[in-house]
Amino acid sequence: MIRAWGERIRRADPRWRDLGLTLLVQVATTIPFVVPRDPLDSPATWTAYALTTLGNVPLMWRRRPVAAIFGMVAADSVYTLALDGPGQPLPYAPLVGVYTMALLCPPRVRIAMGVAVSGLVVASVALNTGTARELLFALFVFAAAYVLGRLQHTRQAYTAAVEARAAELERANRIEAEQAAARERARIAREMHDVLSHAVSIMIVQAEAGPVAVRRAPERAEAAFDAIAETGRDAMAQLRTMLGVLRTDGAAQAAPRAPQPGVEELAGLLERVRGSGLEVSYERTGAVRGLSAALEATVHRVVQEALTNVVRHAGASRVSVRLEYGARELTVTVTDDGRGPESGGRGSRAPGSGAAPGGHGLIGIRERAAAHGGTAAAGPGPGGSGFAVRVVLVTSPLEVGN
Repeated sequence: MIRAWGERIRRADPRWRDLGLTLLVQVATTIPFVVPRDPLDSPATWTAYALTTLGNVPLMWRRRPVAAIFGMVAADSVYTLALDGPGQPLPYAPLVGVYTMALLCPPRVRIAMGVAVSGLVVASVALNTGTARELLFALFVFAAAYVLGRLQHTRQAYTAAVEARAAELERANRIEAEQAAARERARIAREMHDVLSHAVSIMIVQAEAGPVAVRRAPERAEAAFDAIAETGRDAMAQLRTMLGVLRTDGAAQAAPRAPQPGVEELAGLLERVRGSGLEVSYERTGAVRGLSAALEATVHRVVQEALTNVVRHAGASRVSVRLEYGARELTVTVTDDGRGPESGGRGSRAPGSGAAPGGHGLIGIRERAAAHGGTAAAGPGPGGSGFAVRVVLVTSPLEVGN
């Protein structure tokens, strides 16, 4: 409850807060006028009360502390010199003014006002009792008000710095979340491109060969249609696995999600490509070993995209896929005997430019390689004939980025 009220007061208009503070000080200075008094004490007259009230009014403009302090001091001086009214236990209004001056004013103003207020305190004490006890007490309470003002200034500066830091962190987190979402969208788009382009390319080749096979070799036509169906089912399964993570309903959460295809699934991929009429060779050399799931998925997608380019653009009869396991890296090489990069529109398959004008095939291969600290190169095959894609992937997590 108290904290809630404090928060409401802190958020209120400063003018209303200053008015409330002025009324609070007015109540405190009214007490000596209303409590029973000794007959020998100074009388509590309306004139004295009015002059006391006049000394409190400048608090409404306390955020202009220099003018407010001089106004309060002037009213207090007139009260002391011209009237013999009830005294106050503390100079409430001047203390609030000194506190505000310490809170809001720059160093030059604080130094000048400190000297001026000290002189006025000494003069006021001299006109009152002139005792060292009163002088020390007055200097102490004004110094305490000044110190409290400076402490509040430090606290406000610290709070502002913390809030600014929190806002900066929130902005940074929002930007990071947006960048993560963009990276995820790019990853999903790349995966969908690989899956769909490969499946559609194989299906187109098989569909175009189907009518010819029906006339010349009906048994091969049936195999072609089976290959189309198998390729479509495989593409649907991979798309369902890929896009299932984007759904948030209970059915998606309950549905099983198969892992991403890896090196072991290359055999099925190559068999589907063989069904399109290509002669495909596959070998693994070096210290063959298991890889991380992410790296195996990258190997599968690289080979898939390279073979898709061969089916769509190369006009090749043979293609070879080679995995070379080194100590710290894995080299994936896909070589065909089709048209080279400089003929038949193959120039668009230069490194980093995509498989076709406006395509993203080799760009995706390069990005996948870079994600594992590796490199990708594409160009003429051995002896300048055909086309070759060579991707080097770092297999040691400690080496990625070195």
